[in-house]
Amino acid sequence: MTRETTMRIEAPPSMVQLATEALMRMLLGGTLRPGDRVVENQLTQELGVSRPPLREAMRVLEQQGLITQLPRRGAFVTQLTLHDIYEIVTLRRELERMAVDLGVPVRSAARLERCHAALHKHGEAAQAGDWLGVLERAVDFHSSVIGLSGHRRLEEAYRSIQFQMLLCMGMNRQARASDESLVEDWHRHRRLLGVIEAGDPEEVHRELAAHGDMAFLDGIEDQVGGHSPESLAWLHRLRKESSGRIFRKERNE
Repeated sequence: MTRETTMRIEAPPSMVQLATEALMRMLLGGTLRPGDRVVENQLTQELGVSRPPLREAMRVLEQQGLITQLPRRGAFVTQLTLHDIYEIVTLRRELERMAVDLGVPVRSAARLERCHAALHKHGEAAQAGDWLGVLERAVDFHSSVIGLSGHRRLEEAYRSIQFQMLLCMGMNRQARASDESLVEDWHRHRRLLGVIEAGDPEEVHRELAAHGDMAFLDGIEDQVGGHSPESLAWLHRLRKESSGRIFRKERNE
């Protein structure tokens, strides 16, 4: 049998992986919300898993900052403050900036193909009306964009931040959905990839700045505590910049 005809056999997902994915979907879908207690007995029955893989899955999510273990109280979905959200969003943007500077223009066909494959799966989820799948595939797509940098540690850091971003977005499900359809969300990501393929890093930076995934910040200061001076100044600046972009767009039209 030649190398060309050899098919790679993929290992089936482990119970830990399946439990991790199930817990992640509960977080994204709002079944588990920030501040909720994560009750092992209840989850083992709901998910049909034993305690060892469930506990390992909880440890994975704890490492990603999504679950917090409190001594003598148990595990809780991480409850974020406005300052936490400020740190997550600004760090994510700086990691994106670094990745674009390192990876655009694209020098690896294999890395670019990974972006196209992730975008294709994103489109399948959008066309199927699977909004949870769209969120998950968007994480994969953005991680593949960061992967254009060829910087493994940067991508690992970014992926952790991406999951925390989804936790932020889960705090305001209605705003997260906004008026944009799932297919329109996919088209927005297609446009980003097109700008990346054009090869101008500054254009990619501008597209990311206007990418439009900040709808969850609408009224966020009324839902969380921890209003530090830095976070309030950042939120004010972000909204001012967003208003300026809308004004320029309307004037051009």
